Amino acid sequence: MSSTDLLARLDTRDVRGALVPGFALGDTTWFRVGGAAELYYQPADAEDLSGFLKRLPDDVPVTLVGLGSNLLAREGGVDGVTIRLSQKGFGGVVRSGETRLEVGAATADKMLARAALDASLAGFAFYFGIPGGVGGALRMNAGANGGETAARVVSVTAMSRAGEIVTLTNAEMGYAYRHCGAPADLIFLSATMEGTPGDPEAISAEMDAVTEHRETAQPIRSKTGGSTFKNPPGQSAWKLIDAAGCRGLTIGGAHVSQMHCNFLINEGEATAFDIEMVGETVRARVFETSGVRLDWEIKRLGRFAEGREIEPFLGF
Repeated sequence: MSSTDLLARLDTRDVRGALVPGFALGDTTWFRVGGAAELYYQPADAEDLSGFLKRLPDDVPVTLVGLGSNLLAREGGVDGVTIRLSQKGFGGVVRSGETRLEVGAATADKMLARAALDASLAGFAFYFGIPGGVGGALRMNAGANGGETAARVVSVTAMSRAGEIVTLTNAEMGYAYRHCGAPADLIFLSATMEGTPGDPEAISAEMDAVTEHRETAQPIRSKTGGSTFKNPPGQSAWKLIDAAGCRGLTIGGAHVSQMHCNFLINEGEATAFDIEMVGETVRARVFETSGVRLDWEIKRLGRFAEGREIEPFLGF
């Protein structure tokens, strides 16, 4: 089905958000590569999203994307409706108690860290080093510098595929390392998060340390998707990659960063195929040298372009 055919099939009379057929996802991802969304939707607010989902036929796939920092969109495109929540409709941080914040899912992680600093709340400084949004952090239990999302979440408000509001407790989110056990089709709208009273100067110093670490240890000024693979239990992914001889490994316009080899880099001419090919080759070589199976942390979505499929654990 073409993008225009899908749009024509839907009841969009009351939609107030933006609907864009054939939207180029590469324009929104940090890798700056990838195919198109069959139909891209940015809801105006939760009411708009609910109405849209309630009228959406059950056979139309729904894919949710965030700020695009940890995302690779394959060149064959993404079928169905791709939804991205806007900062205007789903962003912002409001203090809701002495130690609690109500945080919109479209809020940038860095903005959350700053809001917590303004509220003199400790426990959020690690977000200053995560280049994504709160919705993605909730979904993957994002963490850095010794902190993680699971430790801050009290409850999460979400919307089901049927357009109904759902509230989950921290326990119901089923958190584990870089994992959330909540149903995959839930769209996170906001979260109640809790910190501890802190000294603003100490919090600010912690945020400065996070920034210094990122600038000295990570290729943050390159076209990258952030941390590529999850750390296996008791091990560091980058050390396994380095030991497998993959530092600097290059395929097409993509390579493993020389600075931090758990980062993949688009030098400017890479395709999504090149990037995923490098990643799967790394996985193969790490498995061959150490017997460890690395799991992707980067979210890969959509279809491969015809004739450019990639088999897992591709090796030479």
